[in-house]
Amino acid sequence: MKKVVFVGSGAIATALGDIIAEKKKNETILLSIEDEVVKMINEQRLNTLYFPKYLLSENLKATNDKRVLEDADVVMMAIPSTAVVDYLKENQSFLNPSALIVNLAKGFGNGGQIIPDSLTSFLPNPIISLKGPSFAREIINRQETGLTAASYDKYLYPIITDLFEGTNIRTDFTTDVSGVEHASILKNIYAIIIGMVDAGFDSANMRAIVITKALNEMRNLVMVFGGREQTLFNYCGFGDFSLTALNDMSRNRTLGLLMGKGFFTSSISDKVVLEGRIAVDVFYNKLKKNDLDTEMYPLMSELYKVFNDPDYKTMRFVRNILAK
Repeated sequence: MKKVVFVGSGAIATALGDIIAEKKKNETILLSIEDEVVKMINEQRLNTLYFPKYLLSENLKATNDKRVLEDADVVMMAIPSTAVVDYLKENQSFLNPSALIVNLAKGFGNGGQIIPDSLTSFLPNPIISLKGPSFAREIINRQETGLTAASYDKYLYPIITDLFEGTNIRTDFTTDVSGVEHASILKNIYAIIIGMVDAGFDSANMRAIVITKALNEMRNLVMVFGGREQTLFNYCGFGDFSLTALNDMSRNRTLGLLMGKGFFTSSISDKVVLEGRIAVDVFYNKLKKNDLDTEMYPLMSELYKVFNDPDYKTMRFVRNILAK
């Protein structure tokens, strides 16, 4: 029996926590900073902030006490990517040094590093990433879902398969940590682009053109930053991109739709923190820093202009990317 602690009590933490808890094989706990959520889960088996009518497993518990980390066997990081590294630095004294850290966040760590590399600089813990096409609402409703586990140490993978054995979660594995992390970030960028295209043109032909260009850029960028082309054929690659780019439950696709319709203004931009919006700037600046030609990635370069040039005419975006 393992003690599995989710840092966070949002949609993905609640959904995956409910899946694991239902097996009754492990002790499963959500560590939350929201007292009302802790009380609601423990007393009513509900998390109405994300799943208003879903009755959670009676084996899923919640707490706001960080001491729960002291004897955790598995720690699932289910908070925004921008907070993962700082959270673990600040709370390392609570952390069981042998606990497996599972990174669920899709974004960069500090200084544009991928999160696992940032964590290995100060943590002795084993680390594995878990990424894939995974809307939380479908997970909790027991729809079949594929996730890619990535670690430099292949012997960590059986821990993940054991956690999800007999559930609706399917997994594959790779040692290409860089490829998985970068692919999971890039798909948010290109989901915005597909959303912008669909906002202005209800054209299957045009969507196919842009998807082809997007996948080609993703492949090249994954390889430029040390990943392997084959990783795009894992769940974290084409699967996660297609889910995020083509489904309206996706926040980054929705951002693209808003931008394409002209509803996205600077005042909204300042309030909206989305993985794709942040990732565009990080990737673009990483390319510049490494003296790489940004024009080799015309879709990303054009989106960078949309976000950073106040005089850019969004209505010309699709015409510009098709011309390149």
